[in-house]
Amino acid sequence: MGRDECERGAVDLRLLRAAVEASGEAILITSAELDEPGPRIEYANPAFTRMTGYAAHEVLGRSPRFLQGPGTERAELDRLRAALEAGEPGQGEALNYRKDGSTYVVEWLITPVREADGRITHWVSAQRDITERRGVEDRQALMVRELHHRVKNTLATVQAVLNATARSSLSIPEFTRALTGRIASLARTHALITEDLAQAASFEELLRAELDPYGERGRLTLEGPKVGLPSALAVPVSMALHELTTNALRHGSLADPDGRLQVTWRLEDGAAGCALRWDWSVHDGPPAAPPTREGFGSRLLNKVLATQTGAEVDVAFASDGLRVSVRMPLPAPRS
Repeated sequence: MGRDECERGAVDLRLLRAAVEASGEAILITSAELDEPGPRIEYANPAFTRMTGYAAHEVLGRSPRFLQGPGTERAELDRLRAALEAGEPGQGEALNYRKDGSTYVVEWLITPVREADGRITHWVSAQRDITERRGVEDRQALMVRELHHRVKNTLATVQAVLNATARSSLSIPEFTRALTGRIASLARTHALITEDLAQAASFEELLRAELDPYGERGRLTLEGPKVGLPSALAVPVSMALHELTTNALRHGSLADPDGRLQVTWRLEDGAAGCALRWDWSVHDGPPAAPPTREGFGSRLLNKVLATQTGAEVDVAFASDGLRVSVRMPLPAPRS
């Protein structure tokens, strides 16, 4: 090899090293032996030290196995080992541990370096931290599962609403009006849930979805803290609020020019955990008479709401309007 070729080779090596040092991908070069204590790390670029928290001098001579821990999946490592023993590139991902003990999900591509006779002398491993990507993928998968579950429940709810509306309606126009309103209310609720990353809706949002169109001249008073309801609670609660709103429009305060509606809510602690207490109070409307027959709204409050949410429901028929008090247990927040 001539001098010029040697100089060009040295330049090429410097350029290659500079590229590897500047790479955002973590690069390891290890010795060829696969059995412990090998393979031994012979080079680690700065991206690797940033990803793991270990300085280069702390990893040289050690096996990459020291990054593994109790959460590392053995099956993935066994697949990698089988590929490398066959002299083939290995690709996969696993849970690793940083110097500070925190975990990260690493994706790797390991390729052999061979001599002219085919003998493997080293392994080059390109790695990247995919913890954030995996978290997003896991959340998306969870949301898809929850969405499938919610769609199934929604279809069952629509069927139940259809059947119950048919039984409680005295005429086709009444059936059409009631069913249309109930389906529209369900649609509004599911729009609120779908727009939220946690697949939940606040109690106030559910209230305003029903009542805001009728809030002129200060007739409405809505007071309470922000309380999020998961979809399993939001749907039956929104259905109950829709029936109460419909009743107020047809027979209560919202049917009277001077009528007022007050809804207050608060959180209560108890031996069984946290609960949402909400009170629906109609004022200055016509007297609230007990219904002569049990309609859909009454069954929803007294049976469906209590069954699906575990709520305690109290209904009172006052001289100037309906009073409804609901105490509903809330699920413990997710960790």
